[in-house]
Amino acid sequence: MAREVEIEKSLIDKLVELKYTYRPDIKDFVSLKCNFRQKFEAFNKVRLTDHEFEKLYEEMITPDVFTASKRLRQVNTFMCDDGTSFHYTLMNVKDWCKNDFEVINQLRINNQNSYRRYDVMILINGISLVQIELKSLEVNPRRAIQQIIEYKNDVGNGYTNSLLCFIQLFIVSNRSNTYYFANNNQKHFSFDVDEQFLPVY
Repeated sequence: MAREVEIEKSLIDKLVELKYTYRPDIKDFVSLKCNFRQKFEAFNKVRLTDHEFEKLYEEMITPDVFTASKRLRQVNTFMCDDGTSFHYTLMNVKDWCKNDFEVINQLRINNQNSYRRYDVMILINGISLVQIELKSLEVNPRRAIQQIIEYKNDVGNGYTNSLLCFIQLFIVSNRSNTYYFANNNQKHFSFDVDEQFLPVY
């Protein structure tokens, strides 16, 4: 019987075969944020001061899933400290091969209320877009769905105050059964995993 860690390794190996870059060094919010800065500056061919980057980061992060989704796909404007401005994008929506694809695992978040660990995430240009929660074969994937709901309901969970606000898709799997469902604002994200019909596919 495959253990969760084996399923996770198998998934990462498959993504690496598909030309994703595996980043075992990204394990917390600090390293996730630093990686995003490097990707953002390279992708947009800009160099930001520390103050400018923090200002940009604060402007980008939003608790509203739909605002975050819109920001991902549109041309945005940023005002620099010297009064000049520039347009930036977070990803190339027309020519996907020009984006930078990475996979990370075991991202940890500690806050005043709890300790959270995320199995696998897919990053595009340093932004967390897909969260994948894995369980061993004997565990029903609905347990992973419940885990995501619990994480989303946790105060300070990262989904509203960090790069996790850009997550578009959740995937849960025990390798035998796989489900996926879209991210949504909190008021639409409360459902009972024991219901017969879940908002999943």
